Order: sequence, then C-alpha cells, then structure tokens
Amino acid sequence: MEHKNKVDFPPHFLWGAASAAYQVEGAWNVDGKGPSVWDIFVREEGRTYKGSNGDVAVDHYHRFKEDVKLMAEQGLKAYRFSVAWSRIIPDGNGEVNEQGLQFYDDLINELLKYDIEPILTLYHWDLPQALLEEYGGWESRKIIEDFNRYAVILYKRYGDRVKYWVSLNEQNYFVGYSYDSGLHPPGIRDKKRMYEANHIANLANATVIHSFRKYVPDGKIGPSFAYRPYYPINSNPENIMAFENAEDLLNYFWMDVYAWGTYPTAAWKYLEENGLTPTVEEGDFELLSSAKPDFMGVNYYRTTAVEKNPLVGGVGAGVKNTTGKKGSTKHSGVPGMYKTTDNPFVETTNWDWEIDPMGIRIALRRIEARYHLPVLITENGLGEFDTVEEGDVINDDYRIKFLESHVSAIQDAISDGVNVIGYCAWSFTDLLSWLNGYQKRYGFVYVNRNEVDEKDLRRIKKKSFYWYQDVIKRNGLT
Repeated sequence: MEHKNKVDFPPHFLWGAASAAYQVEGAWNVDGKGPSVWDIFVREEGRTYKGSNGDVAVDHYHRFKEDVKLMAEQGLKAYRFSVAWSRIIPDGNGEVNEQGLQFYDDLINELLKYDIEPILTLYHWDLPQALLEEYGGWESRKIIEDFNRYAVILYKRYGDRVKYWVSLNEQNYFVGYSYDSGLHPPGIRDKKRMYEANHIANLANATVIHSFRKYVPDGKIGPSFAYRPYYPINSNPENIMAFENAEDLLNYFWMDVYAWGTYPTAAWKYLEENGLTPTVEEGDFELLSSAKPDFMGVNYYRTTAVEKNPLVGGVGAGVKNTTGKKGSTKHSGVPGMYKTTDNPFVETTNWDWEIDPMGIRIALRRIEARYHLPVLITENGLGEFDTVEEGDVINDDYRIKFLESHVSAIQDAISDGVNVIGYCAWSFTDLLSWLNGYQKRYGFVYVNRNEVDEKDLRRIKKKSFYWYQDVIKRNGLT
C-alpha cells in the first residue's frame, strides 16, 4: 500500500534504545552476584570470538550514571535493559542479594530523573549457573516456580516506577541456540530437548504474566520475539509451501502461543511425525491461553528467503558467521520443510544478515493481521565494523542509512493501521555481541575497547548519535 500522506508517529511514542545485562554490565562477580551460564560458558575454549567475555563488558555497572546522562543528552524517551537474575538471587532460588536489587533501583531512579521510561526485561539469556547444575535449567518444570519467584521480587520492588516489562527475550533463539545448534549454553544439540525446554519456557512466560497482573495492575507486559519474516524465493508453489512451513515452524510456533495459547497445526504435526512433541500435562494449554500479553515485543534485524528442501537428501544444519567474514554463512534447513537461500533483491551485512527495511513493515503487518496486538519494537539495529577517525569522529553513515530506512518503514506500517507504541534501537552503547566479541558494533556510542584489551572504555558519540537525537526531537523523520 502506498500512501499519499503518511500518518505521524503517535505523540507519546517511546523513542528508545536497548541493552542486555550480560552484554554491558560487567562486574560479573561483584557485590554478591552469582555466576550465570554465560560466565561459565565463555571460559570454554573456542566458544566465542577470540575468547571474548562479559567479565567487564563495557562496565555499565560502574558507569551507568555516565551512560544515562548521555541517553538524556540524546533525548531518549525510553531505555530497555535487562536484570541479571544471578545478581538478584545468586543461586537462582535462594537468598536475595540486596546489593543487586539496589543497583537496579539506582539505575531506574537515574533514568526517571531524566524522564526516561524504563523498560525492564526479566530474562535476557543469563540463567543462574546454579539452576543449570541443580536441575538442568529450562529442561525442568522446577524453573517455572523459581522464575516466577524472581519475577515477583522485581514486580514488588520496581513495579511502582517501571510500567513496561518484557518477560522473555528471544525465546526462539535462546532455546534454539542452547538446545539445537549448541552455540549457546549449555551447548546441547538435541531437537527433542529443545522442544521440551521451549514448552517449559512458554509455561514460565505465562506464569509470570499472571503474577504481573496481581502486582503491577497498571503496567504492561509482553515477550520480546526475534521475528525474522520468511519469503518464498519465487512463485513456484513448492517454494510457497516452503515459506508457509518456515513461518509456521520458526515464527508462528512462538507467537501463536503468546497470543492464543496454541501451537500452529502444521508445525505440531511435524513434531508429532518426528517424535519431537514436548511433554504436555493437564492444565498446560489452559494456562497458556489465559496469559495474553499486552503487546508483542519484536526484535527485527533481517528477513530470509526459502525454497523447497526435499525430505530425502535435504539440507540440515548450516554454519553461522560469527567473524564478520562476509560470505562465510552456510545455508540451513529442515528436510521436508524448507531451506534458506540467497535473496538477490537485498544487500547483506558483513555478518551475512539481509538488510531489508521493507521486512519490518511486513512483520508488523503480519502481526496486526494475525494477532491484533500493539507492537513494541524492542530491538532493531546494524552490527558493523566502526572506525574512529582523527578527533574522535565516527562517521557511521551506513548505520544511519539502515536505521533511517527502517524508521521510515515503521511509519509506513503505522500508516497501514498497525499500532506501534515504541522503537528501541539496538543498542545505546557498543557492547559484547555474544559469540561475535566486541568488533561487531551496534551502538550510538562507541566504547573504546576490543576483545583482548579493555583500554579506557571511553565513550565516544558517533554520527548516528546526533542523527537519532534529531529524529527524537522531531518525533520522526522529516
């Protein structure tokens, strides 16, 4: 749909930026914090780029006032951050660490001092290591009670000031990378265990949403889903079916549960035929269907084209590019369902991610058509190599181009009738990009460090910092 005139962004639109505790805080063993699974996993040789870790990260734990002051200078209306579970409860289910609670109190109060809306994420992948060792973490239903207890502690402590909450961040990726590809802790490769853990995570998500209604009745909560829309490579009906399979198995399999409490029929049939269905107990689907979120959180970075993948001799697991060496990704698929392929109509980043601003509009349109839920864009950004030029100048025009085209597409979606309540760019400062180290930079603010040298961790504003400052001031693009 083309519009003669675009609809303006809403007057109270949440222009924000985002981060995650493990990627920015550092202070991994400070002030009573217990180890998370990532604190342990990164110490295994070969797990991350050049052995990089989040022990110090960008030291946000000690520099949060400096960072928040920069957020205020940029004009942010919102800041999405996650709480480190093991900073609050070091062993995951035991004694509460007051020093950990106080840190987030201080961060929230500092944000509010500058009229920046805090958006708190309960879980952004950093499970307490003790729970993995005690009962296998997300593979045990015991985690539902422990996660809910942790959530209620946060609701009671911060619910008077924090009104926007994200329950689980990218559940589709944390269960997939943890239990299928084995790229994330605990490094398991077993699809059956992945679907078991995923169902338990769904139940945990529904449980904390129920508790939220009691403790923060005037707040809003929803999961943050990593939505990668799929396209058929062409109009061949077999490739159209591959696209339908990919959307069902890789997207609707999660969002349908969040919105309706049910799994897509065709995807569930695939699980049944391959012995992959999770253990379902009495009352599970009643719980799932009774915990509808207030919004669908969306982390959007890319789209992917797919084509037919034969059941016999089809492509399986691929290879992920974690080095920034363009073209090193190897396509993946599920035999009998779909196979990824190159899209000749879009460019890609050095990490082989498709650059497709139209894709975010398509994602938003699909969510509106299927679920009729408001959308909070919880992540969107470009990870690339940045160069500091003479005079501390960082001309990241490529990032501005990426963000500008995506913001424009979001305005198109709003003009189409989609209810978008906010946009949190990823990320505010540079940070540890999980497996990719520190060379893959996303931030509006450059942090002076690399994988092997923490240097002085100096903050340097990039050209994109000022671009976004102007977008916020004008409440959108000119």
